[in-house]
Amino acid sequence: MLEIHYVWQWPVRITHWINVLCVVVLSVTGFYIGHPFYTASDTAQYIMGWNRFIHFAFAYLFALSVLVRIVWMFLGNSHASWRAFFPWLTERGRKNFIKMLRYYTFTGKQISYEAGHNPVAAVAYMGIFLLFLFQIVSGFALYAQAAPGGFWDSLFGPLLAFGAQWLRLTHHLVMWLLIGFIINHVYSAWLMDVKERNGTISGIFSGYRFIEPEDL
Repeated sequence: MLEIHYVWQWPVRITHWINVLCVVVLSVTGFYIGHPFYTASDTAQYIMGWNRFIHFAFAYLFALSVLVRIVWMFLGNSHASWRAFFPWLTERGRKNFIKMLRYYTFTGKQISYEAGHNPVAAVAYMGIFLLFLFQIVSGFALYAQAAPGGFWDSLFGPLLAFGAQWLRLTHHLVMWLLIGFIINHVYSAWLMDVKERNGTISGIFSGYRFIEPEDL
């Protein structure tokens, strides 16, 4: 008989959806800033200015959300813990990682049943967090050009030594990596929801997942 497990605590769920919103808004406005795809009929519309303002505002929100999620890695339950993102630290984690990797690469049919993230997904999400951090740091470094000697310039300005254009290009490329991840993430969540039938998708709204005791 299925058991109900409270897996995703509210800080995890809230930061997840804030991150989704921020990535979408930052991608659209960031793409517009780099390649304007519509124009204003007169300067009073201030379209570029509004796009930059929205981009910067959501950049602050995104940075705050990621910071809260990192803090919760040390305060939350075992499923939110930083340890969950490093399955290679345990023998069971290594075994399940290989099992899931074989499943995803069509070389195996078995999956590892987890109440939280499966090991391959956990490692992927750790990589996504690193990309999040890169976007935040590189974004504020580029933002610092508007205020030389200011707070963000003193914090991240040294990155501009590599060249503002290279930093801007990498920032843009990582945006496309994140968009690609979102597409794969939605598909994988749907796939595992069908395969495991444990509320993978509904769980990120409610926090609950449905697990067969013997699967654990």
